[in-house]
Order: sequence, then C-alpha cells, then structure tokens
Amino acid sequence: MAVIPPGTRQRCRLCQVEILGMVGGNDRVLFSQGAPATRAKLWARVCQFLKSPEQCGQCLNQDPALRGDVQASDFYAEPPALDLRQP
Repeated sequence: MAVIPPGTRQRCRLCQVEILGMVGGNDRVLFSQGAPATRAKLWARVCQFLKSPEQCGQCLNQDPALRGDVQASDFYAEPPALDLRQP
C-alpha cells in the first residue's frame, strides 16, 4: 500500500481504523476506542490474522516497511491464570 501523505487520513475497509499520515512516516493509527497507536500495534493485534489474499489486498497495513518493528508490548497480553479449584 502506498504511503499516506502527512496530514491526511485513510480508513481501512476491513477493520475501519483510520491511519493518519505523519511527517517522517511514523503514522498514527486511530482506533474507534482507546489511545492512538502505531502501525506495528495495529498489525500485532489485527492485521496479522487476515487469511485470504483478497483481505490482505484491502488492508492498509500489510507493508512491513511502513509498519516498522513490532515489539512484544504491541501484542495483547495473556490473561491472568485462574485458579478454578474447589475450596
């Protein structure tokens, strides 16, 4: 997918997030809820799960050069373990 020009927004047809183009390529992802994030966080939480070539072709976030390095903190954390033993 092409670079989003600084100061403009594009909405992904699949997940409906908006990506705001920033100077220097550090685009901001605007989720419907929560704080803005990076393309790397969007990929870690959403885009990596696309299955078909058609879905990947519609996604604004499939280019690794545009999303940058994904950090461990970009993924959802594992839920805490539950102790289901009877007292």
